[in-house]
Amino acid sequence: MDVTIRTPRGHMPAYLSRPASPGPWPGVVVIHDAAGVTRDLHAQADWLASEGFLALAPDLFYWGGRWTCLFAAIRNPAHPLPDLDTARAWLAGWDECTGTTGVIGFCMGGGLALMLAADHGFAVASVNYGGLTPASERALPRACPIVASYGGRDRWPGVRKVPGVLKPVLTAAGIDHDIKVYLEAGHGFLNDHDPDDLSRLDKVIAVLAAAGYHEPSTRDARRRGVPERTPGSGGAPGSD
Repeated sequence: MDVTIRTPRGHMPAYLSRPASPGPWPGVVVIHDAAGVTRDLHAQADWLASEGFLALAPDLFYWGGRWTCLFAAIRNPAHPLPDLDTARAWLAGWDECTGTTGVIGFCMGGGLALMLAADHGFAVASVNYGGLTPASERALPRACPIVASYGGRDRWPGVRKVPGVLKPVLTAAGIDHDIKVYLEAGHGFLNDHDPDDLSRLDKVIAVLAAAGYHEPSTRDARRRGVPERTPGSGGAPGSD
């Protein structure tokens, strides 16, 4: 179902997917990649709902269009965080939510999920081929449990090195984590985009980054991303 969330910048549209089982349910904020709100994003939310989570997928490009918002995030990667904090609070306060919330993100959204892993009220973060900013790295010792998935064939600048950074820092801090690199997968391997949802530039970038859907890796990453339950997560997506 489509919902609208009031933010300081205006009204942010979002897609809310509800499980078929009786509630209340733990919530998860689903953060889109640079393509924005697509059929794939709705499919990701619906998958999480089928696993028993109240899934909220906000449109972070609502206030200025895709390219204006992307350039704002390039200048300041933390630019979307206030809207995501508002989305988390809205979801946690929803009548059918238990109040426990996780976050999952893809590409750009994966980097945002890493930014939100510490000090933003999430019980667990699922990070898919997300980049790591210096501020995010400094905050990792305070992070919630993290499950992260990366592609061994990913050519997106800076992304391939992230698993090697996450593992030692999270281990040293005693934070539950599950970091995995899928050797046969490239960038964006969980996102099964309809070609009609992508611009010509998107398709060029996909080729340069070795991006593309990889079903075997997706099946395993989804299994890891929604386990029986992560310790202390209250049932939000996490590591096994």
